[in-house]
Amino acid sequence: MLMIKDRRPAIRTLRGWAIGVLQEAGAIHECEEHGWAKDRADPHARERAIAIARQDHPEGISAAAAVAEVRDVLDSIGDTCPECPPPPAE
Repeated sequence: MLMIKDRRPAIRTLRGWAIGVLQEAGAIHECEEHGWAKDRADPHARERAIAIARQDHPEGISAAAAVAEVRDVLDSIGDTCPECPPPPAE
């Protein structure tokens, strides 16, 4: 019987790969209305993303460089959508 392993889609940039890893781990999600990436502020999801980057990094990229890119992308994403109105003040 032929077994096929699910593979991640091909990536064009290391940043795109890192965003995919962060989404897969549940560390970020998209704003439903505007599509901006938002940080979920989940430390367990961040650790899962780092573990994925360390173990399953793109060919030709070191584990350290992959982890650094995941951290850089995560640091560049906020927890709010820049196009959504701010929540009302209490």
